Amino acid sequence: MTKPRPHTGRRRNDAARRAILDAAADLLARSGGTAVSVADIALRAGVSKQTIYRWWPSKGAVLLEAMREWANNSAPDPDTGTLRGDLLVFLTATFIGVATPSTTALLRTVLAEAQTDPTTTALLADFADDRRAVLSCILNRGVARGELPSDADLELLTDQIYGVLWYRLAVTRTPLDKEIAARLIDSLRLDSSHAMSCRSRLSSETTSAIDL
Repeated sequence: MTKPRPHTGRRRNDAARRAILDAAADLLARSGGTAVSVADIALRAGVSKQTIYRWWPSKGAVLLEAMREWANNSAPDPDTGTLRGDLLVFLTATFIGVATPSTTALLRTVLAEAQTDPTTTALLADFADDRRAVLSCILNRGVARGELPSDADLELLTDQIYGVLWYRLAVTRTPLDKEIAARLIDSLRLDSSHAMSCRSRLSSETTSAIDL
């Protein structure tokens, strides 16, 4: 059995915090996403349950902090110089990271916790907003470069991209990998939508000139 760590008081101890987050992710990976209790996490991390509840309001909050750290480290905001390049790097990193057993179990468990725990529901919404913000930056750079039309519906594009991730993760449980990332980007037809917008503007300008 792991020896209990010294009592750390209300202020978080970095070593204990890291041990708790690692224990939660490891237990979920080993269990395949089946029920893991706060007591299980505490035992594996070598802390008391009271320590966990002192720092997090629920088990879901622990899991979401682990998930947020994974996302920030595994799928940061790239800037390759092109929209397709940015999306390919970002989505490939995201999809491959999600497909690892520990992250898959973590995400599915958080989704389940969010159905019954209001705190986890709110934290999951915050997590989703953070990840959407990164994708929004990528798409907005595409608009600034002229790779997307200025009137592109970026919110709907973001829904489509993350919709594929969550649907494959939680419903069909089908692969998420580099190939799927590339196919998803192709299916959005970003280049063609920009070309259509340009042709539409050109046609409108030509009609106006003829009318004059």
